Amino acid sequence: MVWRELFNYPGRMAVAGVALVTAALATLAIPYGFRAVIDRGFAQGADHGAIRNWFLMLLGVVVVLAVASAVRFYSVSWLGERVVADIRLRAQRHLLSLAPSFFESNSPKEIASRMTADTAIIEQVVGTTVSIALRNTIMAIGGVIFLFVLAPGLTAWLLIAIPLVIGPITIFSRRLRAISRTSQDRVADIGAMTAEVLGALRVVQAFNQEGREGARFSDAVERTFDTARTRILIRSVMTAILMFLIFGSITVIMWRGAIGVAEGAITGGTIAAFVVTSGIVAGAFSSLTEVYGNLVRGAGAASRLAELLSEEPAIRAPERPLALPVPPRGKIAFENVTFRYPTRPEVAALADFTLTVEPGETVAIVGPSGAGKSTLFQLAERFYDPQSGRLKIDGVPLSSADPAEVRDRIALVPQEGVLFGASARDNLRYGKPDADDAAIWQAARAANAEGFLRDLPQGLDTFLGEDGARLSGGQRQRIAIARALLRDAPILLLDEATSALDAESERLVQDALETLMKNRTTLVIAHRLSTVREADRIVVMDGGRIVEQGTHASLSQAGGLYARLAALQFDERAIALG
Repeated sequence: MVWRELFNYPGRMAVAGVALVTAALATLAIPYGFRAVIDRGFAQGADHGAIRNWFLMLLGVVVVLAVASAVRFYSVSWLGERVVADIRLRAQRHLLSLAPSFFESNSPKEIASRMTADTAIIEQVVGTTVSIALRNTIMAIGGVIFLFVLAPGLTAWLLIAIPLVIGPITIFSRRLRAISRTSQDRVADIGAMTAEVLGALRVVQAFNQEGREGARFSDAVERTFDTARTRILIRSVMTAILMFLIFGSITVIMWRGAIGVAEGAITGGTIAAFVVTSGIVAGAFSSLTEVYGNLVRGAGAASRLAELLSEEPAIRAPERPLALPVPPRGKIAFENVTFRYPTRPEVAALADFTLTVEPGETVAIVGPSGAGKSTLFQLAERFYDPQSGRLKIDGVPLSSADPAEVRDRIALVPQEGVLFGASARDNLRYGKPDADDAAIWQAARAANAEGFLRDLPQGLDTFLGEDGARLSGGQRQRIAIARALLRDAPILLLDEATSALDAESERLVQDALETLMKNRTTLVIAHRLSTVREADRIVVMDGGRIVEQGTHASLSQAGGLYARLAALQFDERAIALG
């Protein structure tokens, strides 16, 4: 995944590659310059001009090394930042294409941690670690070649040491990669737990559970530390073994070289160059052993993100979607629909459910909790597909239509007014980004939201806080209603849209909704039966099936489930008012 993103910028990769190779070769050229300076410049009777030339050559190499290193650092760091930005964009776009069923079995908070912690690791690996690894690989290979040129006999001993170095790397790599992946999972758990607790802080404090949550968080942190400690221990043991093998081998080789100098078989310049180059090679191998752990962590982080990107959306447009008719009529039909949620396959949320809502009709859906009311909305917006049966909008099966086109014809007011961390204007026109201020104020006025919106410090430009935290529950709900009004869609879904409003605001908003419902198909989920008396039809659900349907008057007289629910609610209300 990371390499694929890198190859989107071949020019920048080429510049980084050339700079990297140049810097590595310039580093290896320094020992060659030392050899020439010692053997020729320090020789008895050497020409001062020759000495000057050799030192100028060394200075030239240093300049090339400095410039190449700067270009390499900039190019590689730029690639790291750019690749991580691209991966985050890809991951976000992909996550937005997945169906809600995916997030039932995968924690959104844990996924958010992947988007931050894992991409930060990839950024470090691409922007720093890979560059260091490649540079040291080039220097290690180039240095060994140069050592063979300097002293083939001595360097032959390296052929014995190299397999000794590669062996431990192979042995430790598998274990290190597995523990690095586990370590990243533990870090993600901490991020998810932090977001969960802070998001429910009022509940935590209301139930005096600060100590319990602190202990739970402490356990998670300690598990993360224990996993990290194991990872560090493995890296430490691997580093110790490799360091001993690398520097031990070089020490033995240098020992042999010193004997060669004493016997006159090797010149002083050659042994000096050999020493410096050996140091470079040893440092390169040492650096590789240290960055290997980071590379493994990066591979683990990349694999976690790759899992997200490889997840196939359960809901997608067919290759040749059927177009919905224009102009829209707003007819909705459920035909023998049976549906089970993926996380609860043993229970049918809807069982052989059939319902047709005609254009312009207002149908109220009532019933006890768990009856399947909200499931109707989930299926109507094609967040899920039923296991059997069909849904149609204006005669077109939803499975044959583009989900985006289906949802474009629907305006939703959820039970809780969901707002975003943005301005009031952006929240209001979320479903219609091109709406002007005049249309926004008209919708706000109809939803009884104009008053408090005009009282905001910066009016429509006021930042509402995360999830609209600067507003009351009723104000958030009225903005959600205004947002649906502004969308002006032919189908309106109201999920207990007035539940968060006080009695006066509920009456005003209900009047606005009655005006909005005219000439629109409306499905209303209501637990408070007083809000659905004027519906064209009331559908009573229980256990995923329709048990009654009719008007408020006819159902009240029938003595069934609706009559019992109505009697219970109205008696409770009368007691409260009395």
